[in-house]
Amino acid sequence: MSTLNNIDLELIKKYDRPGPRYTSYPPAPAFSSSFTADDFLHFLKGNNSAGSNAEMSLYYHIPFCDTLCYFCGCNMLITHSRERIAEYLKYLKMEMELSAPYFNKNRRVGQLAWGGGTPSYLDPDEIVSLANSIKEHFTFSDDIEASVEIDPRGLTFEHMQALRESGFNRTSMGVQDFEIKVQEAVNRIQPEEITRDAVDWSRKLGFKSINLDMIYGLPYQTLESFERSLRKIIEISPERIAVFNFAHVPWLKPHQKLIDKNTLPLPEVKLEILKMTIELLTNSGYVYIGMDHFAKPDDELAIAQQKKTLYRNFQGYSTHAGADLYAFGNSAISQFNHVYAQNYKSLNDYYKAIDGNRFPTVLGYEMTDDDVIRQHVITRLMCDMELHKREVEEKFEINFDRYFSGTFPKLEEFLRDGLLELTGDRIIVKGMGRLVIRNIAMAFDSYLAKMIKEKPIFSRTV
Repeated sequence: MSTLNNIDLELIKKYDRPGPRYTSYPPAPAFSSSFTADDFLHFLKGNNSAGSNAEMSLYYHIPFCDTLCYFCGCNMLITHSRERIAEYLKYLKMEMELSAPYFNKNRRVGQLAWGGGTPSYLDPDEIVSLANSIKEHFTFSDDIEASVEIDPRGLTFEHMQALRESGFNRTSMGVQDFEIKVQEAVNRIQPEEITRDAVDWSRKLGFKSINLDMIYGLPYQTLESFERSLRKIIEISPERIAVFNFAHVPWLKPHQKLIDKNTLPLPEVKLEILKMTIELLTNSGYVYIGMDHFAKPDDELAIAQQKKTLYRNFQGYSTHAGADLYAFGNSAISQFNHVYAQNYKSLNDYYKAIDGNRFPTVLGYEMTDDDVIRQHVITRLMCDMELHKREVEEKFEINFDRYFSGTFPKLEEFLRDGLLELTGDRIIVKGMGRLVIRNIAMAFDSYLAKMIKEKPIFSRTV
């Protein structure tokens, strides 16, 4: 399952259309303001009864960055004010204090992630202070997977020391591209040596896993230039590599208008880059997990896929299936007990809610029974690259073929193109079907037609 041979670019091009990434189902555009802070509290209480011992996953959103990367699609804020950062950290701790009385103290946290923005934009003492506050409110598992996103620019060894001493054992850092012309075009100047320094510091301090992010589809990229960057990544030898398709969505992210669209590689070139990337990384020993992700065979991500315990949530592919996700900070999204709850994106609104002793919930969604079934099907397809119909029938007490009778016609195109195989009990993703797994998952999405009809809200699938 780690290699793909004879990639047919024309066939893949056929499936290049807008679609969700399915870090949630229903996708986030289905969330509603009718789900309130009172609803969040109701479900929070119900999910932390005395008998509840499900594993927990915690996410903390640090929105601040030093400079604007023109390609960025994150919920971030540019600031050089340390006072503004200190104020945010104060409210982040206040949000935890607001939540603390409702958490079952016997529950263990098996997964922790800081994202952004740029968590490493915090000073070392701020890193330690926030980490200590988290430990005051939650009990960590001995084998916790604690990951943090860092930016090699402005990073010091002291930052990495503070993160390691705070319990982090995994790190992910953006590279995007080593070519200076590309870096200049997207306003992210990151010399190769500082990336290598960040990796070396991580290894010296004992981080178990390092992930490097790349993006294809950026200005001035060519097949040859991106291959040069990839070969440097392979030489650095991180445990995981993520290679994202640049989502050029200036109608959603106005700052992306700063990118001259005439400098972007043509769709045909992007497909050539994708083909080369998959072949080069898999031939270099990486397992193609799916979508954008690659991992060494002994990495937990690859092992989880092999054992069929891989999962997807708002951090992407995850090894902690079934953990309840509680998220803190502006724009952060919690996922537990079949509900989603998102915090205010605006700092003023986020602060105002917490000052009023209210949870900063602005949007949310309570899943229906149908949502739960479809979420399970989509997740297993995207993680395992196959689905056992009998397992779904036993879990949800349904007749699979009858329940999804309206879906099977949507799969016929994939069957004709050799991307899927149907047996009596299984739906199996074959060969290049891994490259269009989002499209295959879309066949099971009951919300998609309405969402796409209303407005362009999704990036393209290839």
